Amino acid sequence: MKKIGNYFKDFFTSIAKGDIWVKLSLLIMGAGYFGRKQFIRGILMTLLEVGVIASIFRVFAPYMSKLSTLGTVQREEIFDPLTMQKTVNDFDNSLLILLYGIIGILVIIAFLALYIANIKTVYRLQKMQEEGEHLSTFKEDIVSFKNERFHITLLTLPSIGVILINIIPILFMVGIAFTNYDENHQPPTYLFTWVGFKNFVNLFTTSQTITFGYAFVRVLVWTLIWAVLATATTFLGGILLAQFINHEDTKLKGMWRTLFVITIGIPQFVTLLLISKMFGDYGIVNTFCANVGILDFFKNIGLLGAGDAFIPFLSRPGWAHVTIILVNIWVGIPYQMLVATGILMNIPSDQIESAKIDGANKFQIFWKITMPYVMFITGPSLIQSVIANINNFNVIYLLTYNYKTTNMSMANSHATEVDLLITWLFRLTNEYSNFKMASVIGIITFIVCAALSLLTFSRMIGGDKEGVYR
Repeated sequence: MKKIGNYFKDFFTSIAKGDIWVKLSLLIMGAGYFGRKQFIRGILMTLLEVGVIASIFRVFAPYMSKLSTLGTVQREEIFDPLTMQKTVNDFDNSLLILLYGIIGILVIIAFLALYIANIKTVYRLQKMQEEGEHLSTFKEDIVSFKNERFHITLLTLPSIGVILINIIPILFMVGIAFTNYDENHQPPTYLFTWVGFKNFVNLFTTSQTITFGYAFVRVLVWTLIWAVLATATTFLGGILLAQFINHEDTKLKGMWRTLFVITIGIPQFVTLLLISKMFGDYGIVNTFCANVGILDFFKNIGLLGAGDAFIPFLSRPGWAHVTIILVNIWVGIPYQMLVATGILMNIPSDQIESAKIDGANKFQIFWKITMPYVMFITGPSLIQSVIANINNFNVIYLLTYNYKTTNMSMANSHATEVDLLITWLFRLTNEYSNFKMASVIGIITFIVCAALSLLTFSRMIGGDKEGVYR
């Protein structure tokens, strides 16, 4: 709050103590530069002001004026018997109203920030002129963007790209979460409107007609279990495999590493699609299990019913969960093994030798030296892996896209037992056009990821842990 106060205090100070050119800049943004004979900068700033104001009133204002209702005139087609043609009325499009309204607000906020910064800049130029300091020319400004301010030159386009590709879609999605935008309110034919927090209430509601609360709890729990297990198993498997390979002779090391590099080179979606077919109800794995007696063995020990004709690797809860995690281990370990190999090579050899002299066995060396060192190095990467697995669309969807739930409460919410929050969101939008609930789930997913990131980062990088390994 103090910084915000100082920000506006400097602005009002510039106005109060500024000369006529600074005060004229309140109306014409380029006036302050004209008064200091920086004509090109003045022209550019004035043109920018005119362009922004014109775009606000001509493009964005008509949509922003309807943001409170998201439109009131629905699309209608009227048949004209004189021309024998259909005419369409001047209707409102709720989707465009929300989108252009959000962009318009962002443009106004950005323009106000530029407006305030411009007043401060021309006041600073006034003080420099009064103190006899050199005022840079336009040519010198251009040269500075190639030298001392080159970071601004590099970051301008990426920053604009982040706003267009990330910020605006996120704000648009947040806005959709507070509307009734679904299959029954599809623009441009139909309008949708604001409903407040109704969708958030529905997400945590379980009743005879609304079962989102039932489905959400189960999908969220499975998402968190999957994220932790998928990260932990591939991480530990990669370290153990790297440790094993490092103890082999040179030829075997090269062979193993070449094999896993080739494995990583295979596109993941190809592997997952093949595995989903192989582990299908009548796939090659089920055929093999039936031929060698594994299917009958599972029936005898009670894992399958007497009438089951196949092992439901990817078609029944429990079985599908275990299969997904095992497949992810197969897919993820090669990459983790290569990462761990590079880290293990950097462990100080004198620590290992000292531990051996003190009588430590291989397990003790691994648990007391190797694991803490690897955890310290890969801690931030592990956090990122957990977050990535929460949003791991590929593995879940490509393995279980044919999965059909028999749980009516889950089916009523268009979810399945093997869905993550991200795949449930995709199913709601792509298959059922329930954009409002998908947006709510997207917001909840962001909150979960942000909370995990903040908690784990603060614990893993807090304190002076680096000194332990020096």
